[in-house]
Amino acid sequence: MLRPRIIPCLLIKDGGLVKTIGFDNPKYLGDPINAVKIFNEKLVDELIILDIDATVKNQEPDMEMISNLASECRMPICYGGGIKNVKQIRQIIALGVEKISISSAAIQNPDIVSEASEYVGNQSIVLTLDVKKVNDEYQVFTHNGSKMTGLDLIEIIRKYQNLGVGEIVINSISYDGTMNGYDFVLIDYIKDGVNIPLTILGGAGSHDDIGMLISKYGLIGASAGSLFVFKGAYKAVLINYPNLVEKENIISRYYETQTTQ
Repeated sequence: MLRPRIIPCLLIKDGGLVKTIGFDNPKYLGDPINAVKIFNEKLVDELIILDIDATVKNQEPDMEMISNLASECRMPICYGGGIKNVKQIRQIIALGVEKISISSAAIQNPDIVSEASEYVGNQSIVLTLDVKKVNDEYQVFTHNGSKMTGLDLIEIIRKYQNLGVGEIVINSISYDGTMNGYDFVLIDYIKDGVNIPLTILGGAGSHDDIGMLISKYGLIGASAGSLFVFKGAYKAVLINYPNLVEKENIISRYYETQTTQ
């Protein structure tokens, strides 16, 4: 049985670390390398690093930036942003990145999933779906939430699992940066259709939110952005992460739930 992971998500824009609310109004927080160094010291399980500019501006992945981040990291990285083809995926993996997050490229060219999975193994290919409810229906968006695909969320999940995706990240656009808790209604909607590792992103505001997510759903990945870069009521910028005791307390809720079922 895989152990649940608690995963900070870092957003990169113009080479800097930023944080958004509802995918809007990016707030500059500093140098992402400095954040990585602090997360190293805090023994983070894994990092998700997303360049939110690259696809929107039709830019190539910044290989120099990725190389610098990968060489500094002492934990596994999942990188996404600007990826269009398997050649780029191979280059990024060669730089020391363990997982590749693809979104718009997968929607536009489903073959990239099967081709990339064949080359690097499906455990390294992550499908990230940015989701928002529109007219009482969950819609999948690409290009940093600016383009609605019109595709059925459940059908997308089913299709890309069959194509060879090894993990799915569901990112709730409406909950992004709110710190009011995860979107449990969305998770309830998709959970029965997911038979590979699932990570949820968007809305976490406390360790209790993470503990509830893990214990309620038995999810492998609980991700958060604001929770790990802000501290206190006034949201002072402070890179943080639960210490070993806190993390064990969070994760132990999952095992307690399993033994009572």
